[in-house]
Amino acid sequence: MYSIQIVPATIDDAALIAEISRETFYDTYAADNTKEDMDLYLTTKFSDEQILAELKDPLHLFLLAYVGDTLAGYVKLKDATHVSLGTDPAMEVARFYARKNFHGKGVGKAMMEACITHAKVLERQWLWLVVWKQNPRGIQFYQLAGFSICAEAIFVLGEDVQHDWVMKKTLQ
Repeated sequence: MYSIQIVPATIDDAALIAEISRETFYDTYAADNTKEDMDLYLTTKFSDEQILAELKDPLHLFLLAYVGDTLAGYVKLKDATHVSLGTDPAMEVARFYARKNFHGKGVGKAMMEACITHAKVLERQWLWLVVWKQNPRGIQFYQLAGFSICAEAIFVLGEDVQHDWVMKKTLQ
């Protein structure tokens, strides 16, 4: 088992977060999508400038997972609710990315525990997220963490309109 440290990101981490975002997103989704759609998404959503803007947004919190000096993954939390949760205070797990070589080594579990702790400190009743319907590994991980499917969502990858699950976890 690794010693995993979860730390809040700063604006100085923007380039590193952009890099790991492109790497992990590509590793997870490139085989099932066109090069054009992947390139468009990666260059717009994960540019250094875009990540820097998100880091400066007070509604976003980035948590970095380190194993030693190596960035193993990160989470982007967003203080937001979903229509399926009504008016209950909630927090979105907007990104949950771990590098491939750290899958199955406790990094995801440590990141999820940090998400839950943060949301509870802010007295949120729900954690929720969106996961691609064609990502069985992700769906299984979230189900094991106590999330259940509650709605559907549309996600646009480049020019491709995809169908996702919205999953929720009660924090009460």
